[in-house]
Amino acid sequence: MNALTIDLEDYFHVTGFEKDIPRSRWNRFDCRIVPNTKRLLGLLDRHGVKATFFVLGWVAQRFPELVQEIHNSGHEIGSHGYWHRLVYEQSPEEFRLDLRQSREVLGDVIGQGVTAYRAPSFSITQESLWALDILADEGFRVDSSIMPIHHDRYGIPNAEPGLHQRKTSAGRLWEFPPSVVRFAGRNFPVGGGGYFRLCPLGWTLYCLSRLNRRGQQPFMFYAHPWEIDPAQPRLKAGSRFSRFRHRVNLATTEHKLDTLLRSFRFGRLCDVIEQIRP
Repeated sequence: MNALTIDLEDYFHVTGFEKDIPRSRWNRFDCRIVPNTKRLLGLLDRHGVKATFFVLGWVAQRFPELVQEIHNSGHEIGSHGYWHRLVYEQSPEEFRLDLRQSREVLGDVIGQGVTAYRAPSFSITQESLWALDILADEGFRVDSSIMPIHHDRYGIPNAEPGLHQRKTSAGRLWEFPPSVVRFAGRNFPVGGGGYFRLCPLGWTLYCLSRLNRRGQQPFMFYAHPWEIDPAQPRLKAGSRFSRFRHRVNLATTEHKLDTLLRSFRFGRLCDVIEQIRP
């Protein structure tokens, strides 16, 4: 089984736009997360797939019925923080506060605790590994925040790829980074998001098959509801490259995701971990 994860955030939350769209202006935008997420839920239901949704606390506070629907449909709920702030731009105290705020909102909405976390924009880097100690100390058991690649905004190139356990000052923590394949001594991301939209579908299918064959290693895939919404507003924010990275191939994402789900077996993070737990 492979892991399917959804980062529940809207199109104006993305890190590439934050300098032009401060959090104080989020309420002014036309939220499209409800219809887009319902389309995703319909797609998952047609394939009989359950996923892990990393929910932004801001979204859960404003759309609790949507998060309840996701939870009641059998999907796993995890935290994506509250304000979509990069971890390495916060102090440890600020990170802990944001984490607790998101966990409290999510717990109130679904009536139970959450134990899985993904940092906004995979922003646990070499300089912010202290966040793993805080996650474990706060009762989280699974993290999916470390991208083992070179990138302009995130990544630890020499980080261990694939599902593994890490030692922290507060105990062990499962780490499950988005999938990469290694060529010519470098890791290349293939686990979702803009990489999935930019690359041919056949490439993703090949990489997934390759990883599954090598020691039956599970694949980690991630997506966002706004990635199946080519009609979303064209924001005049961020650099030209950020706007390109955000909008590239939005019109084909839903079809590609449909094919991916039809071709391979996917499930929640908790299910994938359970199948390999000794």
